[in-house]
Amino acid sequence: MNDLSRQSFLGIASDRVLSEAQVAIIGLCGGGSHVAQQLAHIGVERFFLCDPDRVEDSNLNRMVGASRSDAHAARPKVDVVSGRISAINPDARIAKAPKAWQGVAQQLRASTAVFGCVDSFSERSQLEAMCRRFLIPYIDIGMDVAKSRTGYTISGQVILSMPGYPCMRCLGFITDELLVAEAQQYGAAGGRPQVVWPNGVLASTAVGLFVSMLLPWHSETELPLFLEYDGNAARVFHSNRLQAIAGMICDHYAGLDDLGDPFYGRTDTQQSAESLDHAS
Repeated sequence: MNDLSRQSFLGIASDRVLSEAQVAIIGLCGGGSHVAQQLAHIGVERFFLCDPDRVEDSNLNRMVGASRSDAHAARPKVDVVSGRISAINPDARIAKAPKAWQGVAQQLRASTAVFGCVDSFSERSQLEAMCRRFLIPYIDIGMDVAKSRTGYTISGQVILSMPGYPCMRCLGFITDELLVAEAQQYGAAGGRPQVVWPNGVLASTAVGLFVSMLLPWHSETELPLFLEYDGNAARVFHSNRLQAIAGMICDHYAGLDDLGDPFYGRTDTQQSAESLDHAS
């Protein structure tokens, strides 16, 4: 019996497929640390880890594998997550980039899939655009805690963006107006609330989606492209936004100009702001 015998239902070639898959994880705190650990457990052996930050005390409520000593030593997050992966699978081959992903975008091109575990819509938009240019499946996860009339609401999403399928703009998840509003709020005081259990739910859902993409163990349903999470009701469900765009062909990344090397000299936010100014 090998280490992965309990997941043999995934297929006779599943061990090989997973071990040969090359996965990039952008953002390694809440969701990203969960994703990395789970991928190591199921047999993924080729990782590209990217995060410019170091562990802080405020990360310890949600970053899997991080310890108090890591925070006190301000260890790079890529080192902490890399160590966690290696502890699970010493044979894993791990490339680390303790910097912004835009500076190492070329290294993402060989990815089987890219997991985006980032906080901002601008980062999401840029990551999706890069993946679309090089025909790489992009899996986005994120969560939010918002004040409500009765207390707080926890929500989140897992989105699969692939060539030939709706993008995050098609879904209305990213808009020019939202990018501009986000840019105007940049630098506002206070940190976004984050807790470990929604990140765990969303990361598990995203990893399951990744496995379904590579090793479909059933044929009854299509890949879910947009899953929403209601943390108050403890429920993951298909987003109704998909119904509104049924049959739509994505034209946001349809031309040859949207393939090949992207230009990162101007941010999506700047371009969005300019387009709105011209429209007004």
